[in-house]
Amino acid sequence: MPALDALILPRLAKLEAAGLRRRLAACDPSLVDVASNDYLGLSRHPLLIERACAWTKKHGAGSRASRLVAGTSEEVLALERKLARFKGCEAALIFASGFQLNSSVLPALLELGEKPLVFTDRLNHASLHAGLGSVRQIRFRHNDLAHLEELLERYPGPTRWIVTESVFSMDGDTADVAALSALAARHGAYLYLDEAHATGVLGPQGAGLSQGRATVTMGTLGKALGGAGAYVAGSRALIDWLVNRCAGFIYSTAPSPAAFGALEAALELVPQMEAERARLMQMAERLRKALKARGFDTLASTTQIVPAIFGEAQRALEAAQRLREAGLLAVAIRPPTVPAGSARLRFSLSAALTDAQFERLLTAVTRL
Repeated sequence: MPALDALILPRLAKLEAAGLRRRLAACDPSLVDVASNDYLGLSRHPLLIERACAWTKKHGAGSRASRLVAGTSEEVLALERKLARFKGCEAALIFASGFQLNSSVLPALLELGEKPLVFTDRLNHASLHAGLGSVRQIRFRHNDLAHLEELLERYPGPTRWIVTESVFSMDGDTADVAALSALAARHGAYLYLDEAHATGVLGPQGAGLSQGRATVTMGTLGKALGGAGAYVAGSRALIDWLVNRCAGFIYSTAPSPAAFGALEAALELVPQMEAERARLMQMAERLRKALKARGFDTLASTTQIVPAIFGEAQRALEAAQRLREAGLLAVAIRPPTVPAGSARLRFSLSAALTDAQFERLLTAVTRL
């Protein structure tokens, strides 16, 4: 049998030389975290921890099998109904992760209708591309709705989908969801909206930007909601179809009881966290101003995600190391996660940051 390492090691060396090799590193709890997606600080909230433990004690450490095999408790069904109300939809379905959801829900949707055409934003997340691997994507320029409309007029068809995000995870900018919804309606297209980075942070009571305007809405439970997993929301018929045809739901072990418990607590807390959301946006605006004063491009960021563009991967890595030496965890994002020539530091702020920690970040930024 040939040694697989002989194929792997040269590829790793090439990534290393380009500054693109990734490595797992042990967490340093002494660092101030401005890299993670715990936007409201709920991952360590006492109520989420308490409820996760309570669900674990009642239901066990694991879910034992898929929900179609081991069954679903009435508590989980009630939780999905509450999640659907939060999103302004008829029904919702919970998955173990956002990547699993996007990569399996989209193929199930593309079974519907004849020869579906899919129009996608060029900066969509990798999980959306994974879910659309079986079809040709007609890509429109990032957040350019005029270009999207031009493409919709150029490519008619009986079944057309627009697939995009509401908040883009690497740029921190937002899509015009109302205009997207109107455009989809005008051209008889369905709208699939990824709300992973909007859920809990933006919109009325933190319910996101979709507000019932998308045909299908998904989001994650492990970012602003502080736990783990993901959800898809829409009509009752949509959820029933996914229970029957979505491989990522049918053949996967259900999320752990602890994840359900954390979500139950988060749905109680998030609607009341207006002060935390306001402070989060104030911090983000101050950080953008500090970065711009140092000559950094923060793109079109208007959210809690603030990029600082360095261009070359090695420069971004060096900047991340300098911040680490200043006691801050900020990650260098490099291709292929972002387009070539746009390596960056991605600052991801949290309402859990103290005033002193945030001032420490601003001081470190002025020294870059």
